[in-house]
Amino acid sequence: MAIKATIFKANLQIADMERHYYHDHALTLARHPSETDERLMVRLLVFALHAQEYLEFGQGMTADDEADLWLKDLTGSIELWIDVGIPDEKLIRKACGRSNQVVVYCYGGRVADIWFAQNSTQFARLKNLTVINLPVETTRAIATLAQRTMQLQCTIQDGQVWLTDGAVSVQVEQAILKAAKR
Repeated sequence: MAIKATIFKANLQIADMERHYYHDHALTLARHPSETDERLMVRLLVFALHAQEYLEFGQGMTADDEADLWLKDLTGSIELWIDVGIPDEKLIRKACGRSNQVVVYCYGGRVADIWFAQNSTQFARLKNLTVINLPVETTRAIATLAQRTMQLQCTIQDGQVWLTDGAVSVQVEQAILKAAKR
């Protein structure tokens, strides 16, 4: 019998001064049996960074034709495709063909650096692709915030991002490895 996903509930308060987005979100996240707390919390962080009314979690970990998070317009066209981790270059290329904008948040330290170096030539051809690296210190720190029931606040101001549960605050570092051409 297959192991079932673990359900996490998060009340996420977002104060994004750069986009003037101030909302509370009651989120239910399913953590796949092979998913770590680190990856789960990166998905949650990425939701906070891109939050808007129609942004939703996809089945990216278990379905190659879905993003980890995506934003679709009212016709069902994909406006924004977000992947977390180090996805296969072919899947990223396919996502770039299906979506107006693709963002990959890679993490994992040296593994992510090697992955980007091996694929940077192919990524350079993809005009609508942005790749952002999250340092291993950041992702491990936000993983410590993982609880089955979470009360989190995310503040974004002046290029800085903070994620806190009230007791522990983590400053989120990000490095843009490749920016989409606009």
